Amino acid sequence: MKSADLVVRNCFQLLTCQGPIPKRKKNLQKLSLIEKGWIASYKGNIVFVGDEKNFKKDIQPEKDSVIIDGNGLTGLPGFVDSHTHLPFAGSREEEFVLRLKGYTYQQLAKKGLGIQTTVKATRKASKEQLISFCLSRLDRMLTLGTTTVEAKSGYGLNLKDEIKQLEILQELNKIHPVDIVPTFMGAHEIPEEYHTRKSDYIDLLINKIIPKVKERKLAEFFDVFCEEGVFSLDETRILVRAAKRAGLKIKVHADEFVPLGGAKLASEEGATSADHLINITQEGIEALSKSSTAATLLPAVSFFLMLEKKAPARKLIEEGVIVALATDFNPGSSMTESMLFVLQLAVFTLKMSIEEAINASTANAAFALDRHKSVGSLEKGKKMDLLLCDVPNYPFLVYHLGINPIKYVIKDGKIVVKEGKILRANHS
Repeated sequence: MKSADLVVRNCFQLLTCQGPIPKRKKNLQKLSLIEKGWIASYKGNIVFVGDEKNFKKDIQPEKDSVIIDGNGLTGLPGFVDSHTHLPFAGSREEEFVLRLKGYTYQQLAKKGLGIQTTVKATRKASKEQLISFCLSRLDRMLTLGTTTVEAKSGYGLNLKDEIKQLEILQELNKIHPVDIVPTFMGAHEIPEEYHTRKSDYIDLLINKIIPKVKERKLAEFFDVFCEEGVFSLDETRILVRAAKRAGLKIKVHADEFVPLGGAKLASEEGATSADHLINITQEGIEALSKSSTAATLLPAVSFFLMLEKKAPARKLIEEGVIVALATDFNPGSSMTESMLFVLQLAVFTLKMSIEEAINASTANAAFALDRHKSVGSLEKGKKMDLLLCDVPNYPFLVYHLGINPIKYVIKDGKIVVKEGKILRANHS
């Protein structure tokens, strides 16, 4: 028999999200649900998932094991938020008010607002201030069920402040329960001081900042905003290939406002994911469907920017693309840390089924971060990252809006949130 130091017994429903990962087409509907499910872990890793009979046959809880009664609760894997811009200073509510009056994202950018506003605030902020901001955001994410998060730099846009953001992510990963996957995104925008010298900025990224990021092992991924007025297809390809030579995995902000063909480029370059895709072309959909590049959809962006057009989730799924969901948490176009809200938006605005949205927020989101072997589903050997929700069945996660139903968050086999409150001292 195997030992267990944490046991959750008799969950009303336990959604394991097991099965071949990534999940495509009809497999995206499969939650591998266990009624009256039991799950146990030892030293942070899952050792059992199944029913009571097999649990009693296979598992021996230790004398001081933590036992949670799951009666009346629905369990599912911790959310994986595979696209955020976590480390930033300042806010942009004035810009938000202007947008309510009819200004577009692009018009505001031409006024020197948008990303440049956040760059100025982030450059001025100290490391200590940024760490404090990020800890509050990570606490909110954790109470809302996110247990693994990708976090991008991209509000420094120079050597000093890009490195500062990445150092902060490294520090946060040591002191907060949420696992942080760092992405270098110096190619988020052209800084004001390089406004008429884009090629010089690209040289800076390739010849100075990427080598420093590599040397100090500060990032796992590289991301670039492939968009009209930012980085062209050719520039994106040059940057992506430089990052690949440095050993970084690739993500691409693709086809958000203009159908440039970023999704096709991402699949050709072996990117882990192509993100946004509100204006993806048919050629891009076909390229993604034949690749292992995930399409990370960000429905909170089209909602927050009040765009009529949405990412074509149904078409992507039906044509066999790997579809994931993420918040794109940032101060300009998606000011939310809630993956549950994103899951709900995917159902209401992208016409995804509840099952598809759950899998896209867990198993496929983990794939979009190259973390599917350790998180995203409840399987033996994977991390015990588990949410226990005070709902009678999983459709309630979307049916009952405006609440946080998450009663427990278990991270690495330890209870870190109970009744909406963080239990352990998670930043010191």
